[in-house]
Order: sequence, then C-alpha cells, then structure tokens
Amino acid sequence: MDLSVAVWRKSTYSSGNGGQCVEVASNLPRVVAVRDSKNTGVPALLTAPGAWCAFIEGVKAGHLGTRVVGGRR
Repeated sequence: MDLSVAVWRKSTYSSGNGGQCVEVASNLPRVVAVRDSKNTGVPALLTAPGAWCAFIEGVKAGHLGTRVVGGRR
C-alpha cells in the first residue's frame, strides 16, 4: 500500500519531543495505518477501520487488562 498520501497524527497527550507515542493515519481508503513516532521508517501496522475503532473503544473502556512495564505488573 502506498502510504505517501497518509496524513499522520498523534495524540495531544504525547510528549513534546514526539518519542513516546504512535502515529495514526486514518485518511486512507479501507485501512488505518499505525506507526512508531520515533522510528517512522519501519513499516506501519495496517488494520481495518472497524478493528481500529473496536481497539480504541476497548482502551477507553479499560478492557485491555493491566499495563505491563519492564516485565512487571
């Protein structure tokens, strides 16, 4: 998929240096692209818009479980 037309955006909660967030492009036909904001040269994760919306709703509702940092809960 050609991502040259992707309009990337990141959360307003991201740190000012942009190194702690993902970027999302939802302006593409039939797909949502997600990439690492600090390593934009790595291929983006592509998902269906419905799956992306379900993921976001799950995050907002707290359905994804406990956050694991450094292998510890």
